[in-house]
Formats: sequence, structure tokens, C-alpha cells
Amino acid sequence: MNPLLIFFSGLVLLGLFAWYFVTERDAQKRWLGLILTVLLVGFSVQSTTPPSQKIRLGLDLRGGTSFLLRLIPQPGQKITSDMLEQAVEVIRKRVDQFGVGEPVIAPQGSERILVQIPGLDPAQIQATRETLKRVAKLEFSQVYPGGEELIKKIEKGEAILPPGYEIKSYLMPAGMKESSSHLIPRLIVKKTADLTGDHVTKAFAFFDQGGYGVSLSLDGAGSATFFEVTSALAPTHGRLAILLDGKIQSAPEVKNAIAGGQAQITGHFQDKEARDLASALENPLRTPVEIEETRSVSPTLGGDSIRAGLLSGIAGLVLVMIFVLVYYRLAGVVALLGLGINIIFLFGMMSLFHFVLTLPGIAGIILTIGLAVDSNVLLYERLREEMATGKVLKSAIQGAYSKAFSAIFDANVTTLITAGILFWQASGPVRGFSITLVLGVIASMFSAILFTRTLLRWMVEKAGLKKLTMANLAPKKQWNFLRYRHLAVLISVVVILGSCVVFAKRGARNFGIDFRGGDLLVVNAEPALSISEARTALISLGLSELTLQREQASNASMISIRSPENTSNKILSRLQKSFPSRRILAAQEDKVGAQIGREFARKALMALGLGMIGILLYVSVRFGLSFAIGALVALLHDVVITLGLFSLLGGELSLVMVGAILTIAGYSINDTIVVYDRIREGLHHKGGGTVQNLMNRSINETLGRTMLTGGLTLLSVLALFFFGGAVLKDFAFAILLGILVGTYSSIFVASPIVLWWSKWSGTSLEKSFR
Repeated sequence: MNPLLIFFSGLVLLGLFAWYFVTERDAQKRWLGLILTVLLVGFSVQSTTPPSQKIRLGLDLRGGTSFLLRLIPQPGQKITSDMLEQAVEVIRKRVDQFGVGEPVIAPQGSERILVQIPGLDPAQIQATRETLKRVAKLEFSQVYPGGEELIKKIEKGEAILPPGYEIKSYLMPAGMKESSSHLIPRLIVKKTADLTGDHVTKAFAFFDQGGYGVSLSLDGAGSATFFEVTSALAPTHGRLAILLDGKIQSAPEVKNAIAGGQAQITGHFQDKEARDLASALENPLRTPVEIEETRSVSPTLGGDSIRAGLLSGIAGLVLVMIFVLVYYRLAGVVALLGLGINIIFLFGMMSLFHFVLTLPGIAGIILTIGLAVDSNVLLYERLREEMATGKVLKSAIQGAYSKAFSAIFDANVTTLITAGILFWQASGPVRGFSITLVLGVIASMFSAILFTRTLLRWMVEKAGLKKLTMANLAPKKQWNFLRYRHLAVLISVVVILGSCVVFAKRGARNFGIDFRGGDLLVVNAEPALSISEARTALISLGLSELTLQREQASNASMISIRSPENTSNKILSRLQKSFPSRRILAAQEDKVGAQIGREFARKALMALGLGMIGILLYVSVRFGLSFAIGALVALLHDVVITLGLFSLLGGELSLVMVGAILTIAGYSINDTIVVYDRIREGLHHKGGGTVQNLMNRSINETLGRTMLTGGLTLLSVLALFFFGGAVLKDFAFAILLGILVGTYSSIFVASPIVLWWSKWSGTSLEKSFR
């Protein structure tokens, strides 16, 4: 889609949104809401229809290999941004040799390069690793006169190749197809280089009256050799070829002998050609390259992941649809139409902005199915209260949306804070999860606040809708929750201490290879291989910390093997030799260095810490410090207990699990904010009674919503747990634990902490909202 069209369309939509929220006329709001919905749906559908705009799949879904490279500076050397960009270009030229479609080569931070190669055959992985690690070979070699005509005669047998020379081709220009390779010029150059790139100290592109050129500097030994070579070539205006990794970058004519180690290469250069040649001469990859991380997924496992993701998504959606229809009836139909708009809008944004869909991203979409209904539950529970006061439906709808807006807004903003920080700190598939979560929250706010309200208005004004009926499973009894606050907090303290003990006792076993480094190999065997067979075959390798586990992916039964760093190749080879009659292949292979593992752990802790600080600041501004302290304590309570239970059940923390933990934090604060919003409303319109009684009443008033939201989210996550496949099972299980613990803390932990903190600090909650 044309960027200019996108820009002006965005301006129009923003203008319509502003008009919608400013106008007070019901008729205008109805029409503006309808126009905005039609435009956004049309825009989203159009974004996903052309083949060029289809959502791209990550390597974990389509299969392929990802490498994370780090440039290792030499003593006294610092990796600069120019060196990193030049290294990216050299790596890109090497990857192009594999002939794969849509490779990704991009800088990561100040000294790392991410290389993603889709469809790479497992047998090529080791060879690719060696190719990527190889330092660039820069050479200067004399060109034999005669050129292409002499080469054609040699190929026809009419002439012979001069001794000590060989035929070399120029580098294939970007975008040229293999079928056009016969158009690439060739030269006859000396086999033994006259000068190597080790002697080049500096190279840069320049522009003067003669056009673009490249200037280079040589060290002392290189200067002397260069003078000798150019002195020999100058009388005949011979040419000197500059080769990188065996491909000719340039072959300038030598007109004069060059002394002093300073030379300029001129010709009919374009800007990019001059910069590329300077990049080759500077040769950043003479600096050693270390591969810190390798992740490989076979296309078969990627296809299984897509099927599992679709199945879990459909199952979760069907379960939510059935419940919403049965419980809210006609209002449920409106909510489901809003959910459909939500999904269309979500995929449209992902396609429009070229986001890559990963397996954790599918998990984020499935999770938003449950969370998207939360806003509708808040609205409909408010609508139930408004109708119970005897208001006509039109006024009840107006009051419900007005009162529910602050809770919806605050709850979603806190979720956006955690998702935004996760996007900032994370990388790879986890970033895909945070993207879908952010887009899902934005889409759900639009569908709930604008679309469903607009549709209900049209139904009231034009279809004559007078009444809405809903089921009600909320308990009629008013519970005195704060009466049990001392017992509840005591139980929480005991469980938290127990969680810390369990986590500390397991130690390093809590962490997967993402954090402590090592190899993860998932093998598929036909017929299937038992764990005991595999373990017996691997005993002779004498490897420590070898962990074998059964994994289920679609109809295939696989074995995952965790082992020390750089041992997965030995393991695969030993299994293939031990069981030659079985077809044993690597379905997935991950290698993570210890250093990058430590960095992942640091970033994970930083993401969690920054998320908590962001939530603390936001809740302080919106509700006050006492409420912020309560929310933070409840959040820590949920995270620590979930981690403890996950550790107790033998789970391992991975990068994907960091996303799960932050999702739990977002869900916890989301649930707490809804209770806080009702307490704030009660304090603002206090009608008598103590603050404790008011808090009890607020918790009871939101209890129905808490049960419904928790139940609907559980339905979506249960579908992910049972149908999402082995990769996402731990993720879904952690979310399940987090939902249960978070529901408990929003009732029994957050409000008591607010009450105690306000008393201890002498803060008057009643005066805070007056």
C-alpha cells in the first residue's frame, strides 16, 4: 500500500476519532461510529488481501535457522557503527550464496548481527556456521591482459590459461538472478595474491569534481609491496583486481607507481558502489566472529506448530463464543461481532506494518481472545447495574459506558506498559508475542468502546430495542472478604517463602538454555525412539548435565535433549550411528552461548523491574501511592508464587516464559485495577460507612466480573494448553497458574495492603478523591 495513502488515511481516521469523542449529539456519534468501523474494517481487509501484504511467518512456523553473531574486538579496538554496518554487508553477500528467499540480516545492538535463513536444510547448518564465522579474505592480484575475449578462446580450446593465473568473476549485483550470471564480467588474475587485506588500515568513499571514488591507506609493509606492484603495472596501464572472498569487487587501472601507502581508486562509480568498495577494503570481518546463538526448526515442526496454533485458537474462540452467547444472549451477539472486528483489525495492523508472526505471537493472539471479552464483561456488568435501577435502555447504555470507561482505560494502559517494556527489552519470538499483545489490546479497546456502543445505539434508535436480558452467576451473598485479610496474608507469606525455598533449592535447574547456555536438540525418529534407548546410546559420550524428555508434536513423538554447549552435533551423530535402521532427524536445534544467556537473564530481570516501576508510577498518578503499593505487592505476590509453583512442578524458564511472567503481571494488575476503580468511585461518592466496608462492597460488586473474566481467559488458555503443542505447553501452564493466583490476590491481597499502608502512612483515602 502506498505510504502516502496510509499517512493521509491515518489523518482522516484521527480526525473522525476526535470528532466522535468531542460531539455530544447521539445521531452524529452513531454515524461517526459506523463510518469509522466500516473504514477500519475495509482498511484492514484490504491490507491483508494482496500477496505482498500477507503476514510473514517467523522461522519457528515456516522452518529455518537463526544465528546471532557477535563481532569480537581485538585488544585496543572498539566496534563502531560503521564496522557493524560493513560486517552486515559482508555477511549478506555470503548468505546470498545459499540462494534462499527472504533472508534477514540485521544489526542487533552495538556489536551483534542477527541472521535468519528460512528453509535451510539441517545438513547445511554446520557448514553455514563455518561460512558465517570465516573472516573475510581480501586480496589484491594483478590482472592478465586480454579480458573476456581471451577467456572465451581458452574455453573453446583456442588458447591456454597462463601459468599461475585463474579466471575470477565479479561479484553478482544485488537483485540479479542466477540465470543471468553469464552476463557477469570475468578476468584472469594471479592465483597468488600480490597483497592481502591485512595491510589496509583505512578506507573510505569520497566525492570530488571527478565524481565518486575510494581512498585507502596501507601500513609500512603494505606500502612497500604496493609500490612494487604498481611500479610494474604503471608502464602498460595494467589493472589490479581487488577480491573479497574470491569475488572481484573492482579492478582499477594503474596509471602511476604509488608510493607512501596512500591511494585513490577512481572511475565511473555511483555512491553505493563507492561505499561498497570501501566497505570491502576496510574489511570488518578480519575481526573474529563468534556465533552466540543458533536456533533451527524443521519445516515439519513449523507446520505442526501452525496446525497446533490454529487448532488451539479455534478451540478457544469456540469455547468463548458459546459461553458469551449463553450468558449474555443478544448482548453476547454484539460482543462476538466486536470480537470479530477485533480479530480483523489485529491481522490488518500486523499485515500493514509487516510484523512477523511467531509461535509466541500466536499465543498472544489466543490470549487476547480471552482478554478482549474482558472489556465487554465490564460494560455489560455495569449495564446490568444500570438497568437494575429502573433506567430505560438508552440511558442505561449511556451510564454503563461512561462509568466503565475509566476501568477499561486504566486496565489496558497497564497491560500496554508491560507489553511495551517487553518489546523494548526482548528479542526474537518474544518480541512477536509483545507485538500481538499490544495490537490485541488496542483492537479490543476499539471494538468494545466504539463498535459495540455504536451497534447498541443503532439497535435502540432504529430497531426499537427496549430490553436486554442476561444470565447472572454472581453470588447474591455479600462476603466480608477483608474480615479474613490477616489469614489470607499469612497464607500468602507462607506460600511466598515456600516458593523462594523451592526456587533456590533447584538452583540452575530452574533455567533453560536461554539463560544458562547450552544446546537443545529435538529429534524425530521413525519408528519412534524411547528415552531409555536414547540414554543408553549416549552414555559413551560421557556428557554431564544430559537431560532427555519426551515431547509430543501433532502425531509425532519426539525426544528433546538438553546438553552442554556445542554437543548437539555429537549427540545426533551418535544416535544416527547407534540406530541406522531408523530415520533420525533433527526437528529443532538450539545453541545458546553462556555469555548471551547471562545477557538474556539480565534483560529479563530488567524488563520485569521496569514493568513494575512503570505500573507503580501510573497507578500512583491515577489512584495514589497507597493503591500503587497495594498493586505492586499483589503483582510481586503473583509473580513469585507462580514461579515457585512452576519450579516445584519441574518447569524451566525460557525467553518465552519471560513473556508469560510479564503477561501474568499485566493480568494481575488488570484485575486489581478494576477493583480499585470501583473503590475510587465509592470514595468519590461516599454514602456512609467505613473505608473497610466500602472496600468490601466494591470487591463484591466486581466479583461477578472477576469470575467471568477469569473463566473466559481460562477457557482460551486451556485450549492453548491442550492443543497448542509441546512448545507452548509450559507457557500456557504458567498463564493458568498466574490467572488463579492473580484472581486470589486481587480479592485478598491488594485491598488489604491499601488499607494497611494508608493507616501506616496516615493517608486519608476519603480525601484523595474529593
